[in-house]
Amino acid sequence: QVQVVESGGGLVHPGGSLELSCAASKSILSMGAMGWYRQAPGKERELVARITILGRLNYADSVKGRFTISKDNAKNTVFLQMNGLKPEDTAVYYCYADGRNMYGMEYWGKGTLVTVSS
Repeated sequence: QVQVVESGGGLVHPGGSLELSCAASKSILSMGAMGWYRQAPGKERELVARITILGRLNYADSVKGRFTISKDNAKNTVFLQMNGLKPEDTAVYYCYADGRNMYGMEYWGKGTLVTVSS
């Protein structure tokens, strides 16, 4: 069983920065992709950022230039550096691991809440 666990959420003022971490219980090199999704109140869950095993990057248009996804293979951890945070970034952020190729499954974390407010 593969588990992914998020950390780093909290309250931050508009314009501030925050870094989220996602620790996986298995090598992230066994995953086709790792990513971050978020769900704001009353809205559908949406892709925020994704990085594939080959290093391909995808970002939601709303976060381009402000958020950066990265990973540390040795620590089985992916990160989401969030800068210039806006109130509309407020959401529960979920870590995602695409284990379909090796494990036949996709994995989701429980989520961590990010609140951007003055």
